[in-house]
Amino acid sequence: MKKHLMCGLGLLCAFSGFGAPKDPVLMNVAGKNVTLGEFQYLYNKNNSQQLEPLTIERYLDMFVDYKLKVAEAEAAGLDTTATFRAEYMQYRDELARPYLRDASVADSLVAEAYSHYSDNVRVSHIMLPAVPGSEQRIDSLRSAILSGTAVFEDVARRYSMDQSSAMRGGLMGNVNPGRFPWAFEKAAYDTPVGGISEPVNSGFGWHIIRVDERKPSEGEVHASHILRLTQGKSTEQIEREQALIDSLYAVAAAGADFASLAKQYSEDPGSGRRGGDLGWFGRGMMVQPFDSISFALPDGGLSKPFRTSFGFHVIYKQESRRGQSLDELRPDIEKAMARDDRSGAPERAYAARKVAEHKGRVDEATLAKIQAALVAADGALDSLLLSPAMAGLTAFEIDGRKTAVSAVAPRVAGVLTSPETASHTMDAVRTAVESALSDAALDIAREQLMEENSDYRNLMNEYRDGILLFEIANSKVWNRAAKDKDGMDAFFAANREKYTWEQPHFKSYVIFAASEEKLAEALEYAATLDAADADAFTAAMSKMFGRTVKVERVLAAKGENPVIDFLAFGGERPEPKSKQWTQYAAFAGRVIDAPENAADVRGAVVADYQAALEAEWVKELRAKYPVKINKKQLKKLK
Repeated sequence: MKKHLMCGLGLLCAFSGFGAPKDPVLMNVAGKNVTLGEFQYLYNKNNSQQLEPLTIERYLDMFVDYKLKVAEAEAAGLDTTATFRAEYMQYRDELARPYLRDASVADSLVAEAYSHYSDNVRVSHIMLPAVPGSEQRIDSLRSAILSGTAVFEDVARRYSMDQSSAMRGGLMGNVNPGRFPWAFEKAAYDTPVGGISEPVNSGFGWHIIRVDERKPSEGEVHASHILRLTQGKSTEQIEREQALIDSLYAVAAAGADFASLAKQYSEDPGSGRRGGDLGWFGRGMMVQPFDSISFALPDGGLSKPFRTSFGFHVIYKQESRRGQSLDELRPDIEKAMARDDRSGAPERAYAARKVAEHKGRVDEATLAKIQAALVAADGALDSLLLSPAMAGLTAFEIDGRKTAVSAVAPRVAGVLTSPETASHTMDAVRTAVESALSDAALDIAREQLMEENSDYRNLMNEYRDGILLFEIANSKVWNRAAKDKDGMDAFFAANREKYTWEQPHFKSYVIFAASEEKLAEALEYAATLDAADADAFTAAMSKMFGRTVKVERVLAAKGENPVIDFLAFGGERPEPKSKQWTQYAAFAGRVIDAPENAADVRGAVVADYQAALEAEWVKELRAKYPVKINKKQLKKLK
C-alpha cells in the first residue's frame, strides 16, 4: 500500500495540536485534545470522497480508532526517527512552497515578459565562450567600441564565436520573445536603439548586444511550405527542381490539397511529415525572402515559387494573428520562467522580506575575521570554519536567536579542500551565511503558516499522521500478516469453511525442458525429492539443472490456463510460447475440490488475517488508552 494513499482516505488523516483559536474540544484521545473544527474538516473531506456518505456516528468510531493508532505510533517513538523526520520535512517543504513566494514579484516578471510581445527588436551581438576571463574580455571590447577605437562589425567578425552572425558583422536579426535565453532577451529589450548592452551571460556564452531597430510587432504567421533543395546540386539539377516547384505551384493554385503535395514532394524533413506545416512564427525567425513573403501574403494566400539559400519554396499561409492576450500567453511565459533564473525570484523576494521582518542580519564582524584568516591562509579554507577560534562565532542572528559559524560550515564543504583566491573563497562563505539566514527566515515563516493558515495546517498534519499510521500499521498488521506463515495456517484451519471454489482446481508442479530427454531426467530426479516443501523442491531442482529446466507451481481451474487444461482436463496441447520450453509435464499433480491450506488461497487469507489482526489491535488500543467525547459538542454536527 502506498503511503500517500493513506492521506487520501481522509478518515485516516488528522492533525494534532493545532486547533484554531476558540475551537471547542470535541474529544480527548490518549490524553490529547481533538477540536470540533478538526473533526468536522476531516469528516467533510472524507464524505466528499465517498460514494456512500458515512453517518456522524459511524465516522466517529473510525476516527477514534485512527487517533488511537497514531497515539500508539507516537508512544513507540516513530515520530522521532530520522526516517520520519526526513520524509516529514520533505512534505513540509513541498506543501509550503506555494505559500512562501512573493506573488507580486511573479506577476511583475510575467508582465515584463508579456510586454516584449508588443515590439520587434532587431539586434547584432558579439559572443565569447563562457569560460573564466570572458566577462572581462568582452567588457574591454565593449569599452573599445564605445570609445570609438574599434568598430562593432569589425570586432564581431574577428572575435565572435557565433560564426553565422560574425560573417554579417554580428547581425542576428529579430529577438523573438520566449525563444532566447531570458538574460539575452531581457538585455535586448532593455537596451535602447543604437545602444550596446552591458556584458550578459546567456548560459551559452558572454554577449554584448547592439539594438539596431525597434518597432511595433507585426504579430505571427501560421504557414506551410513545400521546399525543393538546391544546395550542392548542379545547374541542370537546379533547373529540374525549378520546373518541379513551378508545376507543384500550378497544381496547388488549381485547388489540389497543399498538405498532400507537401508530404509527397517537400524536402524539408521537419515540416514535410506534417504536410509542410511550420506552425506559428514571428518576424525575423525565417530567412529572407521567406520572412517577408510570409508576412505579405493574405490569410489563405499561396505564394509564387521563390528561392532562398536553401532552395525553391512555395508558401501557403493559413492565418495570422496580431497579438495574444496576457491570459493566453501566461502559461507559456510561466513555463519559460520555470526553466531559468526567474523561477526562484518570487521565493528569494519573499525570503528577503521575512529576513527583514524578523530582524535578521549577517554578523559582519565575524565575516571580517574569517576574511582576515583567509588572507593569512592564502585563500585556503581547510578546516578554518570549524576551528575553535571561528566555530563559536555568530554567523547570523534572526528573531534574537544566534547561529554559530560551525552550523554554517557544512554549506561550504565544497571549497574546504579546494583553495582559491581569498576573495573567491570569501564569496562562497558569504553566500553560505546569507543562504542559511534565508532558510532560517523561511523556517519561521513555515511555523507561522502552521498557526495562521488552516488549509496548510490541515494538509501538513494529514501527511504527518498518515506517515505515522503507515509505519505503525505496517508493523502491527500488514507486514506481520504477510510474514506470519504459522499464524496464517492456523487462521485458515480455524476458518476453513469460508474458503471454497465453484469448480475443482488442478494443483501441481509443471516442469519445463527443451527436450524430451532433459524432461525425463528432470522428472526422474524430482521423484527423489520431497514435493511437499515447495521452496525446498524448487531450490533443489534449480541447483541440479540450472537454466536447462524450469519449474512452476500451479493451481488453476479448467479454462484458466491452456497448459493445465491439456495436462489435467483433457484439453488440446497448446503451442509452446518459448522455443526453450517445448517439452513439459505435470509432477505431483492432483485435482482438488477445495483449498487444502492457506497457500492455496493466499490473497484471501492474508486479507482476512489482516482484518482479524487489526480488529484485535484496535480492541487492545481501546483498552489501553482513554477516550472521552464531549456529547454536547458532537450534537452540533448532527
